[in-house]
Formats: sequence, structure tokens, C-alpha cells
Amino acid sequence: MSIGQPPAQAAALDPDWIDELHEQWRADPGSLSPSWQAFFQGFDLAMCDRACVSGERAQAQSRVVGMIDAFRRSGHASAWLEPLQERPPLHESLRLDAHGFGERDLSTAFDRGDFGAGGQSTLRELHDALRRTYCGSLGVEYMHIQQRELRGWLQTRLEHSQGRPALSEDHKRDILETLIEAEVFETFLHTRYRGQKRFSLEGAESAIPALHALVELAPELDVEELVLGMAHRGRLNVLANIMDKSYAEIFSEFEGSFVPGQVYGNGDVRYHKGFSSDHFNRDGKVVHISLTANPSHLEAVDPVVQGKARAKQRQRGDTVLRRRVVPVLVHGDAAFSGQGIVAETLNLSQLDGYRTGGTVHLIINNGIGFTATPEESRSSQYCTDVAKMVEAPIFHVNGDDPEAVVYAMELALRFRQRFGCDVVVDMICYRRHGHNEGDEPAYTQPLLYDRIRNHLPVRHRYTAQLVAEGLLDTEEEEGMAKRLEKRLAIIHEEVRRGPHEEEEQAYQGRWTGMEPPWPDERTMTGVDREVLLAVGRALTTVPEGLEINRKVTRLLKRRADAIAAGGPIDWATAESLAWGALLTEGFQVRLSGQDSVRGTFSHRHAEWADVRTGERYRPLNHIQPEQGHYCVYNSAVSEASVLGFDFGYSMSEPEMLIHWEAQFGDFANGAQTIIDQFVTGSFSKWSRSSGLVMLLPHGYEGQGPEHSNAYLERYLAACAEINIQVAQPSTPAQYFHVLRRQMLRPFRIPLVLMTPKGLLRHPECVSAVDDFTSGNFEEVLDDPTPPEAPERVVLVSGRLYYDLLARRQAEGLEDRVALVRVEQFYPIPARQLQDVLPQYGDAPWVWAQEEPRNRGGWAFMRLVIEDLWPAHTLAFVGRRPSASPATGSSDEHKYEQEEVVRAALGLPSQQNDTSVDTSSEAR
Repeated sequence: MSIGQPPAQAAALDPDWIDELHEQWRADPGSLSPSWQAFFQGFDLAMCDRACVSGERAQAQSRVVGMIDAFRRSGHASAWLEPLQERPPLHESLRLDAHGFGERDLSTAFDRGDFGAGGQSTLRELHDALRRTYCGSLGVEYMHIQQRELRGWLQTRLEHSQGRPALSEDHKRDILETLIEAEVFETFLHTRYRGQKRFSLEGAESAIPALHALVELAPELDVEELVLGMAHRGRLNVLANIMDKSYAEIFSEFEGSFVPGQVYGNGDVRYHKGFSSDHFNRDGKVVHISLTANPSHLEAVDPVVQGKARAKQRQRGDTVLRRRVVPVLVHGDAAFSGQGIVAETLNLSQLDGYRTGGTVHLIINNGIGFTATPEESRSSQYCTDVAKMVEAPIFHVNGDDPEAVVYAMELALRFRQRFGCDVVVDMICYRRHGHNEGDEPAYTQPLLYDRIRNHLPVRHRYTAQLVAEGLLDTEEEEGMAKRLEKRLAIIHEEVRRGPHEEEEQAYQGRWTGMEPPWPDERTMTGVDREVLLAVGRALTTVPEGLEINRKVTRLLKRRADAIAAGGPIDWATAESLAWGALLTEGFQVRLSGQDSVRGTFSHRHAEWADVRTGERYRPLNHIQPEQGHYCVYNSAVSEASVLGFDFGYSMSEPEMLIHWEAQFGDFANGAQTIIDQFVTGSFSKWSRSSGLVMLLPHGYEGQGPEHSNAYLERYLAACAEINIQVAQPSTPAQYFHVLRRQMLRPFRIPLVLMTPKGLLRHPECVSAVDDFTSGNFEEVLDDPTPPEAPERVVLVSGRLYYDLLARRQAEGLEDRVALVRVEQFYPIPARQLQDVLPQYGDAPWVWAQEEPRNRGGWAFMRLVIEDLWPAHTLAFVGRRPSASPATGSSDEHKYEQEEVVRAALGLPSQQNDTSVDTSSEAR
């Protein structure tokens, strides 16, 4: 046995060696493992002879140490956590006989080691104390934490308090009051709005004292803001009793009161909406609470909350300790174990670009997900087991013991503030009604709901406890409840007399002045040449002492030469020039995504690494002394959580250009929930804007079905009410201007960009420096040399333009075919199209695309043209309809691409092929 192993068999060892360890322990206790330290601490070996060390006494003491360790590891398995079940029997590993003890040993005094306050006690006293600490209404999992300091901090607090809070009379009365508020509110809604969905908190009312304890304690621990995210269970109760949203506003939503023109967009159901307020604790200290709007996709809000919290931390100068802004997530048990985005978001918690200093998680564990039982919902013992991946401590607590719930919540926040780590409170409770108030839960769980119907609510249980303690009488508690019922009734009657206008909380603070209506005007985005040259110098100057890769050195020289000569400027250089110019104007820039630092296609090189030391250098942060900050991060291999994080960041920070980049455009498929529920709908549903930019590499270059298509059609199908922008710039200058436009306009709308792959190094896809010094983003680009009387006009977008341009020149078709580029699909560039297309007279119009007919921009553009010119036909040229985005054969791709180009330009097919769809070809 090494000295790092626990001394479970110490009695069988050489006593001389134990003496040596004892001397070593006296000289340096930290040199031995915690178990050996416990063995020697307080156990006066100097008073024992060598026979004592090697005899029964030492053996028994070592078994005591093993018993203490067993309770720390497995006590939660015997904790009374289930409100609807009897107290479980003691786990076999915790019984006295499992450690070789019997009745005769109960009165024997043993050293308690590092348990509690140390010292000695009888075996009976020690075993009882261990049971109180680890097997009461609170069961704690923390021994999986590898860092000894974190484990020790929790251990000390749990064992000194023996798992129970020391609450004052006032504190206990506060808990009862919050329970009354929670229950009476739910009961009132249940009786007044029978059958309407509200996702009741009944059975889990202790969540309100828990959150109340959190917001009361937060300002005492230097917290200035809590960013809260939760699904719909209990949301109305939280709004009313934690965030002080007026009862009148909540009742008004139930009444269906509607004031025309009051709210833009379609709105959302009452249990999805966000809210913000200031909470003043009992000492008059304030903490701001913001509840993030959330759809029914349960855990989808998790990364959004993290991004919002990160943005608010930066705004408050809280980027080191991250103690002033704390994210708080309220989960359901089935969702916490079942939704993969939970694990994805946990994985972000310690990553440099996504760290928020730890999240406090509260799980409302009602033991059922819609109608599915835990046995049907997860393969793990606890729903919280996924949190062990980040070594988060987990507090399992009985929801019928509100004092234990409050204690766990306060301990969780203290732990988070001390160590900057996630922590989980798993409040085990039940659901008194069905998934919603229209469900009949007895259909699927008849036995469970028999128990629930006969189970006394927590408010009444806690009242009985306080009455027994002599802190109040039943009449006093009933009086508190009746006064609240009367108040609710009065407010309810007032609301029913007429509509109640809801307070608009959007476009305040940093968003002031950015509300709709959004002007339809050109924003000039050109930059003075001197600024471009300054940015260019920063981008191409390697600081002295930094030795970077030779290939990158050659790339920088080419970029420096191009900038100095006035061009040609490629895509990556234009991107950096746009960012650098914004930085000089005081804006901030953030980019995150898989391999975004170098760039998937090895084109960006936003950060340089010293080949000898690994030191990192970001040139865009060295343009001038006073400038904005540029941050770029390689993200986790996750789409949903990272896009959600960056979207959340953009909701809180309008003065930062925030990009999420997909490694390939189709990777955004993994984030579809975030796109559909947040990016495209947040303004219409919740009046919340975002300036997020999504960079989606798109283009058919024979790389197969997974790396060709960014699914342009999906974004176009979601376009309405100016909710997003969808564009496909075809030149570096256009990309430069559209990025700058995103920040220079007095409003924010998400921008979805189809970005190139092959065009990154295409010799024709370049711009002159003069193209950056004036002008703006052009939604439609006319033919650079428009023919006077063309035989056809081809509308095209993206990289296909360059294939058509080259073939048109090769075939001498410059006077016969006009090429018009659609650079922005949405908002529809109607005015720009009307400025360009009529000049070509009666020439037929063709929409040409690389994508199959059932994908890409065809369906959208056909409707646009029909609306603008009902009498004009738009023909289609592209690949035939396909279930797969693209072929997996590079040879077949080349053949198909050739056919598309020929058909678009009106050239004959190679061999009368049908791989290209020209069924609506212009006549």
C-alpha cells in the first residue's frame, strides 16, 4: 500500500511503518492523503504503545474513517428525497455491520477525524450525526469533484451544519409567506381560469422560496444581476412572486385583453414571455433580474441565457471573476436528462470564449415528463448525472422540506460565487395536475395520482411544523392566505372591467433608439483610405520577436502588397478590413465557430501563433491605441449551444458585431431549433432584436451532399415582417459593406450570409481598394457591361456568376446575355430590381442556380418576380429536383455544372442530358 491509499487495512501493516507515517504527518500533514490525515488527526498515537497501533484499536479507528467516507459518497442514496414515498432504508454500505461494528461498539468513543468539528464521540453519536448530515431531506453528491479545495469547502459546511440551515424565526416566516403566495396564486388561477393552460407549479411550490432565497442572498454576495432562463412550468408564479410582474398584467393575458396596435408582431403565449425587474432584498440592496423569453423547446434557452450573461458581464466590467452577473437556469427533470443541448451548454461552461463563471441550476423534478416516467426517460440513476461531466456538486433535496430547499439554494449560490463553477439543486417534488391543466394524468399514472390526491400540500405541512415549534398559530396563517385571496379578487375584477395595457420593456437601456419602424434608406459604409491603410498595416505587420509560420508570412506579404497597390483585395482581407474599420470607430467584434480562428479553409488567420513558444497574437487588436476589442474563438464542436450562446450575446449587446460561423453551411442543421425559435422569431414573438450575423459557407464545388448546400431555401421560407436579412454577396467589397451596414444602421436585424468556399481564392473574386472607400452594399448588381439588346437576362446569385461570366466570354456572348446578380434576397430588393430589369426590354428572364429545383432561391424569386411583374415569366435553370443536396461524385458534379452553365446561357446540351431542369426554360 502506498501512502496515497486509504488506510482501510492499516492494522495489517508494519507498525514501524505506521510510526514513520505518524512522524511524517506531524511534520507535514499535507504530505499524506486525506484518509491518512483523518486517521492520525486527533488520535493521539503518542499515548498508545506499539501494540495499540497494530491492534484492534487502530483497526477499528480505520474502519470509522471508512464509514465516514461511505456516508460522504453514498449518503444521498439513503436520503429522504421523495415526498410521496416513505423514508428509504439505510443503504447497505452505510450500516454499522458493513464496517465491522455491532451493538457492543455503540458506546465506544472514536476519533471523528475531519468530520464536523473533529474531536471524539461515541460510535452511536457519530453514526447519528452522519445520518442527519447526509441522509436527511438533503442528499449531496460531491465526492466526484477532483479538486480537493472544492470538496473540502462543501464538506465543511455540510458537516458543521449537519445538513440543516440555522434559520431565524423571521426567516422561517418569510419561507411560509412565499409558500402562501405561491399556492394561493395557483389556486386562484385554477378557479378563475379553469381549463386554461398555465403549467401550474402546484406540488413544486418550494421552488418559490428557493428562488426568493437566491434573489435575497445575491446582492449580499456582490451579485448585481441575475439572468434567468426557464421553461413554462411555474413561469407565471415566478413572474408574479419573484419578479413582481403585476397581477393585473398576468390576469389581462388570461382575459385575452387586446389593444390594437399596442404590440408589434404576433406575440406569444403568456408562459413563454420574458420580463425584467429590480429586486430589493430585506436590507434594501438591489439585484436586477431578467427572465429570458423561451419557446416550448424547453432547454433551448440554456445557451441563450449564457450568452446574455456573458454580454452583461462585459458591460459591467466583470470579465475576470464574473461574480456580478450570474446565470440561473430552471429545468424540468425529464428535459435536463433528455435534451442534448443541456450537455452541450454544460460543456461550454469552462471554455475561454463562453465561460460565465458558473450557473446555478434548479431542477423542478416532478418525476414525470408529460406522461413518461423516469424509467422511460433516462438510463441514469438521477436526472442530474449529466452534470457530473463538469464536476458540478449536486444537491438532491425533498421539495416538501422548504427549509432544506432554501439551504441548498443558498449553499449553491455561495459555492458558485466562491469557485466560479456550475452547481445543481435537484428539488424532488411532484406535479399535482397533468402536464397542463387540460390533461388527465390518471389516464397513464393512476396509482401515482391516487397518492398525490391524498398528499397534503407543502404549505400546510410547513404551517403544521411552525405551529408545532410555537412560531405561529393556524388562524394567523389562514389570515395571511385570505388577505392575499381578497387582493387577487379585487385586481381580477378591475381587469375584467377593461383592457390593461402591458408595459413595453423592449428597446430600453443600450437599445434605446433602435426600435421600429426601421427606415428603408441607404447607409453609406465606405471608409477613408487612411483608415484602411492603418488597418492593413496592423493586419500584415508581425511584431518583433514573434516568429510565425512561413506560409502565413508569405500570405501576409501578399496582402500587404495588395493593399499598398490598391488591390486586388480577396475575401478574407476584405473581411478583416471591415472588422478593423469598425474597431477604429469604437465598435466591438466577436467571431465564434468551429475552426474560426484560422478559418475552415485556411483563409482567415485571425490569430498568429509563435512557432517556438505558442504565444498568440491577434493583429486586429493592435490598430491604434483607442479602439474596440476583437475576440475570436474556436468553439466546441457544437452548433445549437454555440449559436444559442452567440444569439443570446447579441440580444444584450447592440454595439458589438457578433458572428457565428458554421464550418460548412449545412452544419447549421444542428442548430435548427435555435434558428427557428429564436433567430427568426424573437422580434415578432417578444419584441426583441438581435444583430447576429450567421456565416454559412455555401457553394457547389463537388464536395458532396454534406458540404455543398447551406439550405438557403429554409431561411427564405422563414422570411416575413422584416425578421431577418438573407444575402449572398459575390465580391469582397460587397461583403465588406454588408458587414459594416450591420452596425452603422440605427437598428438591428439578424443577418444570414451565404459565404463562399471556392471563391475565397478565385482570381476573379477580388475588389479594388477604391471599392471600399465609398458607396454601400448593393442589394442587386447590374451587369458591369450591360448589353443594349440582350437575348436573355440571367438572374443569378453567388459563385455560379463567375462560371457564367467565364463561359459567356469564352463563347462571345457578351452582347446576347446579361448577367444580373441578386446579392440580397430578403428584405426583398424590389426597388433595386425595378431599377435594373426593365432596361433590358422584352428579353426573357432566367433564374439560374446551382442547387436542385426544390432548393436554393428559385421558389422565393419566382414569387418575387410574379409580384413585381405579373405579366412577366421567370424561367428556371438548375439541377433537377433531388432528395439529396448534391451528388457525391466529383465527376458527376462537373458534368452537371457544365449543363447548368450551358442551359443558363442558352447553349445546347452536351448530349441532350436530363440532369439539368429547364422545364420552364425561357422561350
